[in-house]
Amino acid sequence: MAMRIITTKLDRYHTDATLTAYLRDTTPDIVTTTRPGIIICPGGGYAFVSPREAEPIALQLSAQDNQAFVLDYSTTDRSDRRYPTQLLELAEAVKTVRANAADWGVDPECIIVAGFSAGGHLAANLATQWDRLLTLKYGYDPASIRPNGLVLAYPVITNGAFGHQDSFKNLLGKQYGDPALMQETSLELQVTPSVPKTFIWHTDEDTLVPLENTLLFALALRKAHVPVEFHAFAKGGHGLSLATEQTLSPARTELQDAVAVWPQLLEKWLKQEF
Repeated sequence: MAMRIITTKLDRYHTDATLTAYLRDTTPDIVTTTRPGIIICPGGGYAFVSPREAEPIALQLSAQDNQAFVLDYSTTDRSDRRYPTQLLELAEAVKTVRANAADWGVDPECIIVAGFSAGGHLAANLATQWDRLLTLKYGYDPASIRPNGLVLAYPVITNGAFGHQDSFKNLLGKQYGDPALMQETSLELQVTPSVPKTFIWHTDEDTLVPLENTLLFALALRKAHVPVEFHAFAKGGHGLSLATEQTLSPARTELQDAVAVWPQLLEKWLKQEF
């Protein structure tokens, strides 16, 4: 099946953010005309956007019959724009996918935000604020930016005792330590019943972003009666991406056969929930 790759500049806020679409084209002899749209937010500690968690993930999700998108958002390696710039860029990405759903073969009621590490923080930030901060302070129509699902891989969540503080220092800059912003960006404290159904995976051996990040968020989701599927793998450190040869870093520490099943688990969850 043919694929279109389209890169769109998200220029509402005059940043360099882009959204790259990996689109499976429809053909007359295939019944499927619309697919879930999954917007991927790679990690990188808000310092850079990791290529290991960008196109390889998009191609994997595309192979599983989704329309995949990669958000290249503002990070400190090329911009001095701090929070909430990245959140606004993701809101624009969701809005753009929904506005172009017919042309891009996306089901507008099945737009999912997916994040890895600090990108997980970004995705979860939108999932907790799409109908509050982004509506009340920035004037968005909540229907245009509402995520229908949330997918998190080893996410940065808390800036408390188990927080990856460098991510929050990069995100907040000179505002790091401001009590109101620290609470606003510690996302286990921001969960409401309007967070969409969620799929999460993490590893017990992750020492950079401890498993407690996911546990705190999962417990908050349960308290708010938000459906969550949660997988905790025993082996593997941080930043595994696909956990296959395809996404190994030069250190070659990310190969974990037991973890590499997560895309298939996600595929089953998507079919079950959407």
